[in-house]
Amino acid sequence: MPAASTVTIRKRAVNLTLCEGLVAQAKTYTSNLSAAMEELLVAYVAQQRQARLSRQQQADTASMDWNAVHVAVGSFVDDHSTL
Repeated sequence: MPAASTVTIRKRAVNLTLCEGLVAQAKTYTSNLSAAMEELLVAYVAQQRQARLSRQQQADTASMDWNAVHVAVGSFVDDHSTL
């Protein structure tokens, strides 16, 4: 695996509309607003990915539980079949 210093990451310019006052305040904390925004965006994307994974795991668990109930007791519509 190549060393981190030899890895080239493509970047591109994007337009963001941000509150002017907020940008001014942020610039007092960082000299590189782009890097700070990228770091925050990386954290946000990771958080959203984790939230989606968690919801999917909950849905999978609910589905497995419901399937176990169906196997154990059957479905209420089985008693009402017209076939």
